[in-house]
Amino acid sequence: MHPPSRQGYVSLSLAGQGSGGYNNSKQWRRQSCWRKWKQLSRLQRSLIFSILVLLFICGLATYPIVTEHLRGLSDEEQETESNSVLRPVVPHVLPEPVRLGHPALPEPPSQQRKLSNKRGPPVLQNRFPRKGNTSENTAVEDKTAGGKKEREEEGVISWRGAVIDTAPATEGTKDGGKVLPANQEAKSSNESDSDRPEAVREAFRHAWKGYKDFAWGHDELRPISRSYGEWFGLGLTLIDALDTMWILGLKEEFEEAKAWVAAELTFNKNVDVNLFESTIRILGGLLSTYHLTGDALFLDKAKDIGSRLMPAFNTPSKIPYSDVNIGKGTAHPPRWTSDSTVAEVTSIQLEFRELSRLTQEPQYEDAVAEVMNQVHKLDGKLDGLVPMFINTNSGQFTHQGIYTLGARADSYYEYLLKQWIQGGKRESQLLDDYLQAIEGVKKNLLQKSSPNGLTFVGEVSHGQFSPKMDHLVCFLPGTLALGAHNGLPADHMDLATQLMETCYQMYVQMETGLSPEIVHFNMHEGSIRDIEVKLADRHNLLRPETVESLFYLYRFTKDHKYQEWGWEILKNFNKYTKVSSGGYTSINNVRDPDYTSPQDKMESFFLGETLKYLYLLFADDPDLISLDRFVFNTEAHPLPIWPSTDTHTN
Repeated sequence: MHPPSRQGYVSLSLAGQGSGGYNNSKQWRRQSCWRKWKQLSRLQRSLIFSILVLLFICGLATYPIVTEHLRGLSDEEQETESNSVLRPVVPHVLPEPVRLGHPALPEPPSQQRKLSNKRGPPVLQNRFPRKGNTSENTAVEDKTAGGKKEREEEGVISWRGAVIDTAPATEGTKDGGKVLPANQEAKSSNESDSDRPEAVREAFRHAWKGYKDFAWGHDELRPISRSYGEWFGLGLTLIDALDTMWILGLKEEFEEAKAWVAAELTFNKNVDVNLFESTIRILGGLLSTYHLTGDALFLDKAKDIGSRLMPAFNTPSKIPYSDVNIGKGTAHPPRWTSDSTVAEVTSIQLEFRELSRLTQEPQYEDAVAEVMNQVHKLDGKLDGLVPMFINTNSGQFTHQGIYTLGARADSYYEYLLKQWIQGGKRESQLLDDYLQAIEGVKKNLLQKSSPNGLTFVGEVSHGQFSPKMDHLVCFLPGTLALGAHNGLPADHMDLATQLMETCYQMYVQMETGLSPEIVHFNMHEGSIRDIEVKLADRHNLLRPETVESLFYLYRFTKDHKYQEWGWEILKNFNKYTKVSSGGYTSINNVRDPDYTSPQDKMESFFLGETLKYLYLLFADDPDLISLDRFVFNTEAHPLPIWPSTDTHTN
């Protein structure tokens, strides 16, 4: 039992005191503590000192954030009390990076992912722009009902990575920056509906500003570090965006990009390029821009790159290699395999066929037609569904037994239909393969989720069904709708509308309102939610497939809900991926709106596809890139449907 303590005294028992008594001398206590400290080893003293320093630094770092957060809560409470109507607040715009030798937001370690069959290089070389190619704090663009105004604002990065920005509100964000569910938002006025195409133009200008300031002439913008990434060294973002600028009416931006193409773009480089990506982005972009502008500059560049890609077809089987050195005129498969992916070798046909038609040189169309003929005859399909790999030596499918409409197979099905449309609906073999494949999807890959019965497209691996669906599969609603518009069975449109709802739910069921790269659907009775997302699949790369299908569905049905869905997606891109110094960034985590973990990368297809389809969705003009006169390649570059009087060059 300890004696009761007396007021004003502290009882202290020290081991090692012979008397076991009590000594309250301040001098003795200091000496005793010092003696204990000296008894510690040098390592122990260093460790304790380091911990104290770390705690001190953490305290200094978090103090302004905590006080700012408390001020924000106080201001929010005052605003709620003083206003009967909710006022818009600022979305989570990523702040301009601090000017240090490293990004303001550290990029987490990259997660090992299965490579997509398209949409982005595996590794980009980081480059910082030359001196003088920097800009001051960018104006945060503010849209109001009466007009637009710009002002410069600084963002504050919280310890967790969320952004607190004091800029004025942007359109459509309410209730503390959280977008209300669609059914709680009032229907926009006609005036704001007409402003939506302008909102896309503003998004493009903002992205273009970042590219121009920090990545001009390079492949991709890294907006947070205000630098660039190089893949092929051919200005991919600029070429991918040419026809988008023309369609959006951004003539000034187009002219400066055209000047770069004329003066700087050369394909006489000792560099390996991917056949598929170069075809859909560069060749497709140049051909499309030629048709929209009539400027022979773009056709000449298309001829140059097209001829330099042809060595890829010099294989024993005529199934092309994946990589071409456009300077040396040599080609080879990847270092680790002699296979090519089926989607890559069967999704270059629209572009090479059109190049033959324009040049009257049949070798381009002959090469890609041979690929389609061989794939048509191959064994190893499942009710018209193809495996993911094909060998360039034997010409046979490899890694058989896995069937998906996602990565490495998706655009094979898309190009079956679109080649048939491009050629004037005369090539029955393409149509037959497409119709058989859609029936194969219905029979083998189509299921419904629990509890809400969402229709989704899964995968089959060696006879086992997997409820896994890539965001890439969201091209399918648009493709089905396009087929129905061109006279294919009406139930294709029914399936398109069901899958469109599913793709939309992949967005709205996420906390940021942005879709992850891959989802898994629950199929068991009693499931609480339809969609689950694995940790490694939570990234969003600013992909276009869902807004692409929204464009097709709205163009054919005129159902305004598809415009509303697209508007929600655009607002969330602005809210969670916009970087204040210019550009938009991919994010790693769509499930945490406070810590989206930016990747510091803006893919070229964000300008080439995503914003283009959003603009066409909101423009509400069926004659703007009419789907009866143009067919889009898989990178959203419109190519003309051949007149009925045209014949094949071969």
